[in-house]
Amino acid sequence: MAQVRNKQVLLKNYVTGFPKESDMEIVEGSITLKVPEGSSDVVLPLTAFGVSKVVESGDPKYKKDDLVWGVTKWEEYSLVPSAKILFKIDHTDVPLSYYTGILGMPGMTAYGGFFELGCPKKGEKVFVSAASGAVGQLVGQFAKLTGCYVVGSAGSQEKVDILKNKLGFDEAFNYKEESNLDAALKRYFPEGIDIYFENVGGKTLDAVLLNMRSHGRIPVCGMISQYNLSQPEGVTNLANLIYKEIKMQGFIVSQFYPLYPKFLEFILPHIREGKIAYVEDIVEGLEGGPAALVSLFSGQNLGKKIVAIAPE
Repeated sequence: MAQVRNKQVLLKNYVTGFPKESDMEIVEGSITLKVPEGSSDVVLPLTAFGVSKVVESGDPKYKKDDLVWGVTKWEEYSLVPSAKILFKIDHTDVPLSYYTGILGMPGMTAYGGFFELGCPKKGEKVFVSAASGAVGQLVGQFAKLTGCYVVGSAGSQEKVDILKNKLGFDEAFNYKEESNLDAALKRYFPEGIDIYFENVGGKTLDAVLLNMRSHGRIPVCGMISQYNLSQPEGVTNLANLIYKEIKMQGFIVSQFYPLYPKFLEFILPHIREGKIAYVEDIVEGLEGGPAALVSLFSGQNLGKKIVAIAPE
């Protein structure tokens, strides 16, 4: 049994709506790396997907100094059950931070949602909402690699510029500056949309339904505009699913984890050859964790938000 001193980010209270920095606190204390039988953790730090180095292991699949990614805690040292470790990291010629994003859960979300549910074909028209986020930026680049025309929406001019100039989108627009989303989509998609990668829901989804082409596909990854509304917005154009024979399907990323080896074979060569870019927003140290989390809900971050607890 070993005890180590560490920092943890804790929630002080149950959070409703968007979290605030004041909802969280950073504490210092000690944890036991082997929990005595019959005991239980009473302090529960926040959890998230992350990259970890194995310090000690009771599982023969993992040995000391192995690098792994999966669900871990917002603390300097953690006791992580093997079931929470998703994959061992074998490719270290790319930044380890990529395993929280492009090579981790967001990457699998984009890959599975776009290719398995979107079923893209060369020349098709693709629209991505929340396109500068951890998932959206990859969907757009996957679309370009497939030979599609792709347009993304984001919430600032800076993000629009990144989509067009760094990530290779054909077009992008700031949805906050569009008074009529239906008209905006008709401007960018005069012939209609074949694939809409859904991240926001609400008014955007309603406008997209009017602009989908026959036999279009809508992988539903998220609906960020609706999560904290006391009364979710209604969608009035759903009849288009019938008239246009559109396939709209929600998904959870874990269903695609069996495809992870195939995903790595696809994406690693593109990363190494510089054919895919990935935007990260890295905060150093647990002290910056609460502010980093809050920024996700205010649209301040660019790309994948990462809290670097310790350097490798």
